[in-house]
Amino acid sequence: MNMESCGFGKVDIDENSPRPLPPLESWCAENGVQKMDGIELYSEDGLDYQAVTTVDIPAGSTVMYIPASLCLHSSAVGQELCAISPSVKEAADQLNKIGSGNSIPDFYLFVKLLMEYEAEDRSFYFPYLDSLPRLYFNAASMTDFCYECLPPLVFSLARMEKVKLDNFQKVLQKVDLISAFNKQNMPLLKWAFNAVYTRAYADKEGQGSDVTLTPMADMFNHGTDTEVEIYFDEGGNAMAYTTVDVPANSPLRISYGCPTNPSFLFARYGFMDDSSPATFCKMMDIPKTPENVNMGMDFSKMLFYHDTGDISQEVMDVVLYAKVLTDVKYSPELGDVKQQFYDAHMNGDEATKAAIHEAYRYETIMAIKKHVDTFLEQLAGLEKKSEGKSFDEHPRLPVILHHNQFVKETFSKVKQNLDAAASEMGGPMNGGGAGGWGGDEWNGGDWPAEEYSEEYAYME
Repeated sequence: MNMESCGFGKVDIDENSPRPLPPLESWCAENGVQKMDGIELYSEDGLDYQAVTTVDIPAGSTVMYIPASLCLHSSAVGQELCAISPSVKEAADQLNKIGSGNSIPDFYLFVKLLMEYEAEDRSFYFPYLDSLPRLYFNAASMTDFCYECLPPLVFSLARMEKVKLDNFQKVLQKVDLISAFNKQNMPLLKWAFNAVYTRAYADKEGQGSDVTLTPMADMFNHGTDTEVEIYFDEGGNAMAYTTVDVPANSPLRISYGCPTNPSFLFARYGFMDDSSPATFCKMMDIPKTPENVNMGMDFSKMLFYHDTGDISQEVMDVVLYAKVLTDVKYSPELGDVKQQFYDAHMNGDEATKAAIHEAYRYETIMAIKKHVDTFLEQLAGLEKKSEGKSFDEHPRLPVILHHNQFVKETFSKVKQNLDAAASEMGGPMNGGGAGGWGGDEWNGGDWPAEEYSEEYAYME
């Protein structure tokens, strides 16, 4: 490993500063990074880079190798920093006390980047630091006005990111390894924070709890359909390998997170993935009880589909159980319908479950429709709020509007399907109630034995 001073100067973290990539590639090559021939770094604007291949690559090929000596593993970095100064351990302990213990590995990397930044060109990692992005569009970089333009879910996710940054700055005051000036230097703290949270890899299950910054291997962009995965061996070396056959002139992408939760990707990473097939239905008023979770309450399952407006089965199940059936009173004729539905779901009794769905289909549709109509009204208000605002003053606003438009398109298609389904049923008859508005009436007792489809015309 070449530990000599790199001699390039000081990292310029101005958002408009270019990212010098040739020094990074030279530094990596000198220190043991290996790339398959044909793997290149490509950029359209000189700010955002991605790894691409100019040659055909078969599945299972190792396309990149990064030695452990270059990887910044949070466990090793934490040991290093705590050995240098007990103040780092004190700061980590304070993070734990305020309920942010799971962020400690990221905090170690955050402090490490600040230390290396202050070392300027004396830092061994200078070429890597100088190659990192300066301009971010994620939650930690947003203005207060940007937050006012966010729908409830992404606002909540964005606030979580901002709270992490605030907590890091708070406990950083204890660390005597960083200068007093830089402890208050918010552009610098945001830069280091964003570098960690947008570029570090969390080890897969069974590989430990490290969070790792991996020079060169962090050039893989996100994709709903991916071509590459990262693996760390027992020695801490990182390897990127293809999971599918990749044709020449293709991007090499990994997954940054669930593709059906674009709001998280937006809040954490600052981009809108237009290839996301679906988005979370944005129902934030359902309590996260064990029963609701068992019914399918999960960001990755309760989905509205972008292209078709289809509704996932989990949305139908959770809304029926947690909203509709909660308002159904016990009666000797029907019994405890909510408990019967839950038991049928847990026991795999699809006939009983589908029959209850059919009996309360209209109420379920109307509950979802009310939510969709209200959410679309909120989006319209957010859109109006942004009118006339300067993108120079709020450079993240275009990305926010792009995110909101994606959600609006999805919800509008869902609304069309729900409106059509409600119109076909014509509304409640005979005062409503189970089976009281047409179709086969269920009046308690034994459930119909015939099989029911779990999916309707308006659902995927």
